[in-house]
Amino acid sequence: MSAGALILAATPIGSSRDASDALRELLTSADIVAAEDTRRAVTLLRRLGITAQGRIVSYFEGNESERTPELVAAAQSGQIVALITDAGMPSVSDPGYRVVAAFLDAGLRVTALPGPSAVLTALAVSGLPVDRFCFEGFLPRKAGERRRRLDALATEERTMVFFEAPHRLEDFLADAAATLGEGRRVAVCRELTKPHEEVVRGTIAQARAWAAGGVRGEVTVVVDGATPTQTSPDDALGLVRARMADGMALSAAVAEVAALTGARRKALYAAAVADKEGRG
Repeated sequence: MSAGALILAATPIGSSRDASDALRELLTSADIVAAEDTRRAVTLLRRLGITAQGRIVSYFEGNESERTPELVAAAQSGQIVALITDAGMPSVSDPGYRVVAAFLDAGLRVTALPGPSAVLTALAVSGLPVDRFCFEGFLPRKAGERRRRLDALATEERTMVFFEAPHRLEDFLADAAATLGEGRRVAVCRELTKPHEEVVRGTIAQARAWAAGGVRGEVTVVVDGATPTQTSPDDALGLVRARMADGMALSAAVAEVAALTGARRKALYAAAVADKEGRG
């Protein structure tokens, strides 16, 4: 008997009309549909007008450890396992990574059925640069931890995408204003692809004022990257010296400063070696 496979299936993030024929076929024919929420899965099937021929089982954060071996064993016996979450692509801030790793460790096939993504949809409508971006998902709920994460992203030049709970959005934007600057451009996307879709574009300060009135629904936040800074060769060398004085190896210090400032790594390394030799 040939081994089965795991298929990560993206589900609509809003309108069920966005479901592809391939998704309908998979949910109908899969031996097992592993769903983040079985009730939502049943609702989706009903809206699509289809019936699952296989079993529908739960797969969420609370039962990943015990359920993963079951799904691997099922695939080893030749069954097709479809993994879906409440919306969007599994494993993107949703359950999925653990079972993917387990299937790969077992030498089983893992593939994906592409579809709607809140990350890419928000980027596309944000009006912000999308040639380079990074996805940060949900930041920590505690204010101090959240602010530290944002502070670490203050010099990130790529456009950033975040998920946030609606009741924490104002606090998120307050911390973003304090760490990234009130004037940084942002697009707050609410209820994407749904009837009440809303995209608020402007500065962080403007978005924060809007959020103060209360927000409902699914929220994705897109934040403009930092403006590239120009660091002179002497300043870059000074940063390398400071790190070496703190005990960092020369090569590691050069790598970190080059990544931080955009300085040419080879040229900075040569300058750092010459500087070290010159200082004896």
